[in-house]
Amino acid sequence: MVPPHLPFVIGVIDLLNGEAVHARGGDRRTYRPVAVPGSGHPGALAQFYRNTAGVDQLYVADLNAIAGGDWQSEQIREIGAQTGGLWLDAGIRSVSDAARARSLGASRIVVGLETLPGLDALRDICAGVEGARVALSLDLRDGRLVTDGVGVARDTPPHAVAAQAAALGVRTIIVLDLSRVGLAGGCDLDTIAAVRTAAPQVTLLAGGGIRDADDLRRIAAIGCDGALVATALLNGALQPADVRGSVIRS
Repeated sequence: MVPPHLPFVIGVIDLLNGEAVHARGGDRRTYRPVAVPGSGHPGALAQFYRNTAGVDQLYVADLNAIAGGDWQSEQIREIGAQTGGLWLDAGIRSVSDAARARSLGASRIVVGLETLPGLDALRDICAGVEGARVALSLDLRDGRLVTDGVGVARDTPPHAVAAQAAALGVRTIIVLDLSRVGLAGGCDLDTIAAVRTAAPQVTLLAGGGIRDADDLRRIAAIGCDGALVATALLNGALQPADVRGSVIRS
């Protein structure tokens, strides 16, 4: 039996030009197809996560859509059909985008700070699709906000934005430091802890830097409920025995 103090794990699939790619350090120009399984085939990676790694829910980042391009709808549907819950970040900027994500099978609508036009849009999305289904990805790079239009300065403390998001109806917050993704350097524990203090009622997830079960225990100790993981599942550093089935249902 998995110890109850381990957070639940959500597998990550980054989609770029129809392929599942391995994200490293947030520099999307350098991302290459996931080597195994399936050599970048999104469906094969989804099957690996569920059947081999024991992960029930998947987080999909449509990097084309996040950059302002077309949604990779076919790949999103394929992944969604093979998971118990689909978390979708597709550069969602409006209620209509959120509705489109739901039509593709998303059980959780991930609104990325990187592409959010403003906090008013976040409030509207929460009202339009039910706040319990909305997750704010608090996008960071080296601990600083990644945002071009949300109405806050880049040097605003991340926990201050988290508190505002919770007040607007967001029920889940993901602390995602892009500079740590895929580099096995561990999470920014100080930022995660500050967000937990500022938004004590939300479901809190960490993304970027999870290396092993010890890292899961570290984030649990500061109040984190779950983690987004790719590399540690692909390289075997996290085994099925380390992975709790998600406590969040579709």
